[in-house]
Amino acid sequence: MVDTLRSGWVTTGPKAKRFEEAFGAFLGDPELHCIAVNSATAGLHLALEALGIGPGDEVITTTHTFTATAEVVRYLGADVKLVDINPATLNIDPAAIEAAITPRTKCIIPVHYAGLAADMDAILAIASQHGLKVVEDAAHALPTTYKGQLVGTLNSDVTVFSFYANKTITTGEGGMLVTRNPEVAARAKVMRLHGINRDAFDRFTAKVPSWYYEIVAPGYKYNLTDIAAAMGLHQLGRATAFQRKREELAAQYAQALAGLPLVLPPQPAAGDMHSWHLYVVRLADGARLQRDAFIETLFAEGIGCSVHYIPLHQHPYWRERYALQAADFPHSQHAYERMLSLPLYTRMTVDDVQRVAAAARRALLG
Repeated sequence: MVDTLRSGWVTTGPKAKRFEEAFGAFLGDPELHCIAVNSATAGLHLALEALGIGPGDEVITTTHTFTATAEVVRYLGADVKLVDINPATLNIDPAAIEAAITPRTKCIIPVHYAGLAADMDAILAIASQHGLKVVEDAAHALPTTYKGQLVGTLNSDVTVFSFYANKTITTGEGGMLVTRNPEVAARAKVMRLHGINRDAFDRFTAKVPSWYYEIVAPGYKYNLTDIAAAMGLHQLGRATAFQRKREELAAQYAQALAGLPLVLPPQPAAGDMHSWHLYVVRLADGARLQRDAFIETLFAEGIGCSVHYIPLHQHPYWRERYALQAADFPHSQHAYERMLSLPLYTRMTVDDVQRVAAAARRALLG
């Protein structure tokens, strides 16, 4: 990052290109196009725009996600169709996807919730049968595998990763759009920076005068700076170690929380990798505390927890626009009322995990 500052090129330039190339190498598929953007939200927006999603179209996604997954659909004038989750995995339910398809449906956005891969075989089969596009919201899923393949290398149309501050790797703010489709990649690159048909870096590093460019579309301002990309390059080199640390902490939690009235997070399939972006537990039916009281009790002991997520059907905008009711999403609603995310970050120690578990034990067992 210091080198970047001294170079004089702090916006999108050589470091951003290096980061894109390094990300493709990390995923291990030479056919992939990797496009660095300033957030996963930007990447999802660019993906849908490049796939031609627009007014009159519908996009199916899970109600159990952060609003960014759905809001990008509305940016383009299309409508969102929210569906329920599989209660075992907390990922989008393929059967609910199939039941929600209408003649207006054009795309599915599965979310790899908490870093556990969604049932992509089923989702891709549904998409193929109905001629739908698939854009994976992989904000939680670096590095996650599905049947031995890294998320980002599956057969979806686009995958979008997040490098927000609390993700496995971070650039402060940032994201990466990944696709095998050269037309989608070309469109996303143009729309990433004002609809200009040539990157500024290419223009200003040319060996001959190359000042001319054209605006070919009303684009956006979604580029990733070289300062952020420099951070990303070094973070990417530690991604595997970060995942292993999170996995170790998750295993320690599972052991320390055993026997409490909690539903612990689902494990990945044998041989697969979970990124463990979140460690989400659910209070068992009949637990002596309600979720909110449990969070408050832990907070009083200096342990901060959160809830991922307040489902979209609970929020005024989505609820009112689409006349949604909690009864339409029984699995998401049931999970939401009982879930909380315990602290999980790479600087945690075994003692930290034991402290959280001990506080949980006191709260739940007295």
